[in-house]
Amino acid sequence: MNDAVEAFAKYREAMNERILAEDNRVIKRMFSVDSLAYTAEGKLPRPTREMLGLVASLVLRCDDCVRYHLGGCREAGLSREEIVEAMSIGLVVGGTIVIPHLRRAVEYLDALESAGNT
Repeated sequence: MNDAVEAFAKYREAMNERILAEDNRVIKRMFSVDSLAYTAEGKLPRPTREMLGLVASLVLRCDDCVRYHLGGCREAGLSREEIVEAMSIGLVVGGTIVIPHLRRAVEYLDALESAGNT
């Protein structure tokens, strides 16, 4: 596995466990809502929901969220071309301030692909 991909996955998992250990109802419910939005069956197919999450994350300029949704997009079977097209929508909506996040997104997408998440 690529070092960047592995480091992100380990950090996210460890910190999610740590946060959930606080036993706060609001936090637990928010984590549950996030899971329902992206993994549960819905009217929109999972790949579409992941692309929506990716675009929103780019526009909101959240690099952790972008990484999370890039992984989700790959797990949902989206091609690089589909992901890049979705990111182009995020750039149009968010404007040029998104470009630094787009750079990091492409770098992480490359890392996912080199890690075998193609």
